[in-house]
Amino acid sequence: MLKTTDTATRTGGQILVDQLLIHGADTAYCVPGESYLEVLDALHDVQDRFTLINARHEAGAATMAEAYGKLTGRPGICMVTRGPGACHAAIGVHIAQQDSTPMILLVGQIARDTTDREAFQELDYRAMFGPVAKWATQIDDARRIPEYMARAFRVATSGRPGPVVIALPEDMLTDAVAVADARPFCPTGAEIAPDRLDALADELSRAERPLLLLGGSGWSDASAAAIQRFAEGNHLPVACSFRRQDIVDNLSPVYAGDFGTSTAPSLYRRLQDADLLVVIGARLGEMTTKTYTTLTPPNPAIRLVHIHPDPDEIGRVYSPDLGIAATPDSVAHALDGRDLGQGARWSEWCAGLHAEYLADSEPPAPDGDWPLDMGAALAQIRDGLPADMVVTLDAGNHTGWAQRFLRFGRPGRVVGSTCGAMGYSVPAAVAASLADPDRLALSFVGDGGFMMSGNELATAAQYGGRPVVLLFNNGTYGTIRMHQEREHPGRVSGTTLVNQDFVRMAEGLGCHAERVTRTEDFGPAFARARDSGRPAVIELLTDPEQISTRTTIGRLRDAAQGRG
Repeated sequence: MLKTTDTATRTGGQILVDQLLIHGADTAYCVPGESYLEVLDALHDVQDRFTLINARHEAGAATMAEAYGKLTGRPGICMVTRGPGACHAAIGVHIAQQDSTPMILLVGQIARDTTDREAFQELDYRAMFGPVAKWATQIDDARRIPEYMARAFRVATSGRPGPVVIALPEDMLTDAVAVADARPFCPTGAEIAPDRLDALADELSRAERPLLLLGGSGWSDASAAAIQRFAEGNHLPVACSFRRQDIVDNLSPVYAGDFGTSTAPSLYRRLQDADLLVVIGARLGEMTTKTYTTLTPPNPAIRLVHIHPDPDEIGRVYSPDLGIAATPDSVAHALDGRDLGQGARWSEWCAGLHAEYLADSEPPAPDGDWPLDMGAALAQIRDGLPADMVVTLDAGNHTGWAQRFLRFGRPGRVVGSTCGAMGYSVPAAVAASLADPDRLALSFVGDGGFMMSGNELATAAQYGGRPVVLLFNNGTYGTIRMHQEREHPGRVSGTTLVNQDFVRMAEGLGCHAERVTRTEDFGPAFARARDSGRPAVIELLTDPEQISTRTTIGRLRDAAQGRG
């Protein structure tokens, strides 16, 4: 393929691939389709500079691209064919939107001269993806590919990051045109102004019991380290929003825990005691605010500072006393080294929150005679886990064991969908392991989620990835069963799973696989999985009575029936 910045003639497919390279893309995840053959053909010429990974399902490909965006901060690239392919990939776009992850979905499209005839696999992608993407568009003129792609990279990464969807008519991709390439993109982000920084410092200095809440995307390792230094230097306690526990080292004396699905009751009480909440990066969404109950909209009882890269997000639900449009990176570096002079006053408050986090992260005595206690099992191995480990989380109650009993912090990462998408964890772990096979990618998934996307382990085996999957098998859709028992105790409907042999299934996909039924067997099995040199699955037979880390089905039924 001819690589140029002048006006030599190229096909639309070649021009598009050239733009990907210009903007720094090095990987794409796909399920191939005839609607974008010209792109696939152009990628054949740049195999030395660009990796194309073909997944087993478009949802898996889109999830891999979204996970890549989380891990790198650069747009994850996904390529799918028209119609069914795009529909399957839609879940990845929804995740990227709610998780504020940079992503670009390229969709092959019908030929332009067949539009509006309900041609084979025809869909209007602007209408379909408009509500769940930052920008959804179609390129009808090959000469405008450089313009559209430059804008796509900027939109995906600027302000509040998110997904962009671009439809590519198949005949447009075969057009041969002469057009100059775009310049490499540069994202646009709001910097915190000096007067806003002073106002933030004044708010903090007046507080008796302040609490930082960090979340959202856009945290580099450097900015995470900077905000941690600022907090430690001022004895300022820090909590993280849902599935963002890796922003601050959990063993730092300022770490107080996370607001999500596994929050310690003591942290909720401390939030009520606080007199200032400084939110940096987080949207204050439903999961972080316990369905908008820990803070009352629109005017929370606590004094609130909300800092977010998107000014439209500030005041969407909660009216802050001080709102600042700025990226987490700019705020963290501006605060780094700043001494507010209140550390002695906040020291006891900070120490108390961290002590409560540490106590809650220790496994309690078993609430029953469980052969396999995953809290104890994870506590036994957590100190030996590598500092740069990537943990991927699916949807479901089983993730509570990871979120409560593991420790996180940079350069390690937590990669999980904040929109509750089942089937996320395995493809995300595959993407993480393929990006760096020597880095431990540890997937937490339930039996229901594994059956949605576990086939992507074949992708890992094909390309040399080595994720380790902890598969919690309790024969039920656990989270829904929990809600069922709360609202309709004893009336189980639609949540029971009858599973096959997961070990044989995993072996058939090219994995090392074992089944664990006792706590004492988990550590050795985990070591063998890591040493296997292959993708690995450890099936964990857990009792459905252990519905979460904090309660049992029996307790839920008793409480629900007691109400009646």
